[in-house]
Amino acid sequence: MISTQETLILSPFTAIYDIVVPKDNMLRQINELVDFSFILEELKAKYCLDNGRKAVPPVRLFKYLLLKAIFDLSDMDVVERSKYDMSFKYFLGMAPEDSVIDPSLLTKFRKLRLQDAGLLDLLIGKTVEIALEKGIIRSHTIIVDSTHTKARYNLKSPEQFLQEKSKRVRKAVYQFDESMKEKFPSKPTSNEVKDELAYCEAVIETVEKEPQIAHIPAVMEKINVLKEATRDYQERLHHSTDSDARVGHKTADSSFFGYKTHMALSDERIITAAVVTTGEKSDGKYLQTLIEKSRETGLKIDTVIGDTAYSEKANIEYTGEKEISLVSRLHPLLTQSPRRQEEQFEFNKDAGMYMCKAGHQAIRKARTGKKGTSHNQSLTYYFDIEKCKKCLMREGCYKDGARSKTYSVTIKSPEHTSQAVFQETEEFKQLARSRYKIEAKNSELKHRHGYDTASSAGLFGMEIQGATAIFVVNLKRIITLLKEKE
Repeated sequence: MISTQETLILSPFTAIYDIVVPKDNMLRQINELVDFSFILEELKAKYCLDNGRKAVPPVRLFKYLLLKAIFDLSDMDVVERSKYDMSFKYFLGMAPEDSVIDPSLLTKFRKLRLQDAGLLDLLIGKTVEIALEKGIIRSHTIIVDSTHTKARYNLKSPEQFLQEKSKRVRKAVYQFDESMKEKFPSKPTSNEVKDELAYCEAVIETVEKEPQIAHIPAVMEKINVLKEATRDYQERLHHSTDSDARVGHKTADSSFFGYKTHMALSDERIITAAVVTTGEKSDGKYLQTLIEKSRETGLKIDTVIGDTAYSEKANIEYTGEKEISLVSRLHPLLTQSPRRQEEQFEFNKDAGMYMCKAGHQAIRKARTGKKGTSHNQSLTYYFDIEKCKKCLMREGCYKDGARSKTYSVTIKSPEHTSQAVFQETEEFKQLARSRYKIEAKNSELKHRHGYDTASSAGLFGMEIQGATAIFVVNLKRIITLLKEKE
């Protein structure tokens, strides 16, 4: 049961916040900038309003998730810090003497209350609304790009992943007491996951028997991460990798296992829309969605800036219909006439290869046809035939007994004359220089807010992480711009 009314803090100790949480504290500024009652309105249907045990206010639980995103902390560490950090307690709407929640409650909140909440669009829409109200967003330009996030459970085997986490605990301990080497159990010699799990539990137990070591923050953080890893593997020994994550390609020679976040950014560096997908998805396919989502927040758009991934024919036609200038250089393979089996093969501009609908990338390509003839040249892409033979989606794609699997596209000169002319103008070149802004925003998300690696498994968990991280960076940017206006 939850209360639909905000409760007042009647503690005699609340005056301490005026002393220890100054006006320029970021958490105080966020509290003053945002009316978080919209979270209660969005989630109250998930609670009983007149029966049951009194629940922790959903706004407070949501703020815990924001603190995780702001300071890149685990569930256990954010709760632990909220015991003694007065700025945390102030932000959470707690009295200084209030007790904190159990960390497991955050997991339940994510799974039971945030499902189907549309949190990503809700939070981005709220920040854009604030920015428009404050007169911060004035331009009609958005910059589009995607950033990749590695899955928490990568392509390493379960035992390799656990070995890596236990090794980090040992290294952290040795920095403070090298004599602990003699107290740790012997490493397992088998390659069995169960043996590695038992070893990790023994490492945790050994460290916790030494309170002078276990309570050191640097050690405690590594122990908490190891505990989470062991709990996850105990529950899913036979599903060690993230079942939703997929292999994507950054270049022709490098790949990652995880997810992509496709984003639109205003010229003032406020994220106006985002879509979280699995790692193999093509960037260009989400341009229209990003434009529509940005418009739904109240933003007016007359210019879109992106790299060559967004110059495919459908996007050029769409932006033309909407009277939007598309600042994206034409690519000879993306701006051709309609391709055969277009729905089954997508071009990955980072890798420079086509991918089939099963997520397998071509292993090589070759040019066919002669220059100067009446026939256009083609590029033929060759796929790994051994993968095709075993593929679950081979029906209608691979013919049994075939010795090769290829996909060919015709190379043509750009057919969109107006776009070709536009990309050579000084206006186009000047606008294209703004693309660095979204790359800098991607770097901020990854290096300051833990967005380089997923904090949990599954696409839903990635969407929650994306929603809170983007909400935080948008609020930080709004606060910065408001200071500049003063």
